[in-house]
Amino acid sequence: MPSIDREVAIHRLYIGPTFSPIKQKKRLFNDEKNTAIREEVMALLKEHAIRELKFSMWIANVVLVKKPNNKWWMYTDFTNLNKACPKDFCLLPCLGRLVDGSANHEVFDFMDASRGYQQIRMAPEDEEKTTFITEYRLYCWKRMVNSIFASQIGRNMEAG
Repeated sequence: MPSIDREVAIHRLYIGPTFSPIKQKKRLFNDEKNTAIREEVMALLKEHAIRELKFSMWIANVVLVKKPNNKWWMYTDFTNLNKACPKDFCLLPCLGRLVDGSANHEVFDFMDASRGYQQIRMAPEDEEKTTFITEYRLYCWKRMVNSIFASQIGRNMEAG
């Protein structure tokens, strides 16, 4: 599925006025983990989910977790960025209302989260705030990361 047009939906980061950009100290990884990071970065570049940067004021590390199938899963450590963004206290609608509200409609739409990111694009001015560091380069997310919906997946959103 192609990205959702920015005219329809866009993800913005609202940084609290008292927060300054934070650059996390670069973590070092062994060869196995660096290989896994390289492979994931190449796949994300191919899917146009990330782009390379030369410089950023916000820099986060990647975190690798070994899954039961012995493959590495790469996450971005947005701890500092999450602290800088005010919490959204808007409650999500009831699942029953969502299902009832979609009844009798001819069109059903979905977002593909199977690669660990959503298809909602970041606001261009906020992309650089999602910068992560690898062995040799910096990259930022061009699309909203799936972790934003982590607590909803399986509850009122389905992951592919």
